[in-house]
Amino acid sequence: MPWIAAGYAIRTVLRICGVPRSTYYYRLKHPLTKHASKGGRPIPGYSWNNRSEKVPDGRIKGYIRNLLAREEESTYGYRKLTKCLRRRYGLCINKKKVYRLCKALGVLKPQREITNRVPRKLANNREVTGPNQLWQMDIKYGYVTGKRRHFYLASIIDVFDRCIVAYHRGKACDTQDIKRIVHHGLLKRGVFEADQRLVIRTDNGPQFISNAFHVYSEEMGFEHERTPNKTPNKNAYIESFHSILERDCYQRNSFETYEHAFTAVDRFIRFYNERRMHGSLHDLAPAEYLRQYELGLLEPQKIAL
Repeated sequence: MPWIAAGYAIRTVLRICGVPRSTYYYRLKHPLTKHASKGGRPIPGYSWNNRSEKVPDGRIKGYIRNLLAREEESTYGYRKLTKCLRRRYGLCINKKKVYRLCKALGVLKPQREITNRVPRKLANNREVTGPNQLWQMDIKYGYVTGKRRHFYLASIIDVFDRCIVAYHRGKACDTQDIKRIVHHGLLKRGVFEADQRLVIRTDNGPQFISNAFHVYSEEMGFEHERTPNKTPNKNAYIESFHSILERDCYQRNSFETYEHAFTAVDRFIRFYNERRMHGSLHDLAPAEYLRQYELGLLEPQKIAL
């Protein structure tokens, strides 16, 4: 400290600065080394082989050059070179070190640029005045305590009447499962005969951005739009349903088997569609609200989102 060096009393300076005397005197006896200030352990400069022998990094670099000089291995990146070093030279080495050595040699392969060729149509502000105009779809996880495994629930909600028009629950959820529930919803709601084109809104999950789902949307004639990243409010209705499901179903049950979980989910969605009152639907259940709308017994509300 400069004040102590200037001749001020050590005890007074430490009291003013709020530094314990034990800390000050400990640092005098144990100054920080250059390595300790940087953090991390030093690079050893060698690796071990399967005969418990040290192999210096210089020799390992020679092995890498030899591999890259061969026609078969010349196109390998650092991950496959790691496998070759283990199999051919018996080295106990990980891919992180091989990456560092390849970088030092200047032989790293350029990283592939990952692009998605599926056109992305961003979610627009819309006004919903009737059923089958805008559906929202998302995937939620559940947990099976007895198996210590998760399961998937993919759900589609109609923004107008809040009905869950179709859903999938299973140990996995891929694009084929998503296509299956969308097709079931289209048939169930008779969307193929509708005059207005249906819009299905999702986030950017891998099942939704796949080329297979894009081709399917073109074949079925519905418009698929995706929310911008980190904007769950654009998918607020399905997010709200999943929040209700978490509170009123998942948290009230401890699932011991997949069958137990799936039965509970089926029972809750039937209750949600047919009997659960919604304040925004004049305290009617979604199915009853839709029935009264189709009979002309209520004035449809306009939903802007």
